[in-house]
Amino acid sequence: MEQLLSQIRSCTHCKEHLPLGSRPIVAAHPESKIAIIGQAPGTKVHQTGIPWDDPSGRQLRNWLGVSDGQFYDDRLFALVPMGFCYPGKGKSGDLPPRPECAPQWHAPLMDQMPNLKLTILIGQYAQKHYLGDGMKNNLTETVKNYRELLPHYFVLPHPSPRNRFWLSKNPWFEEEVLPELRKRVLSSLTP
Repeated sequence: MEQLLSQIRSCTHCKEHLPLGSRPIVAAHPESKIAIIGQAPGTKVHQTGIPWDDPSGRQLRNWLGVSDGQFYDDRLFALVPMGFCYPGKGKSGDLPPRPECAPQWHAPLMDQMPNLKLTILIGQYAQKHYLGDGMKNNLTETVKNYRELLPHYFVLPHPSPRNRFWLSKNPWFEEEVLPELRKRVLSSLTP
């Protein structure tokens, strides 16, 4: 695992497409219990090198019902983005994750985490990659039908503050989905 993580962290495969250069961000351990598959680091995470070290990460930890200490314990959580480096700014937020990362690195990384009990897929890029035809017409429908993907996958919208409108338009998410998410996270972390 350490060798693989070292290879990922030193990857420069798509550096010519990255406005801030390559700085792959990943956290994983052979004992990880939950894998969180996100999109790609933002500028703050690129600067600090700490996954989910931003407002989206704080919201995610709140959704999961875990402390910072739990979240950043790689024996509990593997933090694996679809694109390991900051992809750049687009018209309405960051660009999509670079398409090279997941096909190159995800399968070897997941293969080295035999103790995973739950994989949380955040946002449409992770859901399209992992669910393929199992994804519904859109992210809202996929999240609404999250039970169909249990016990292996749990699907979530991105916890970005920009998604406040989506959250206010879909109150069922906080009422129904988050309690079940916290229950699944707790049971996955309990020995």
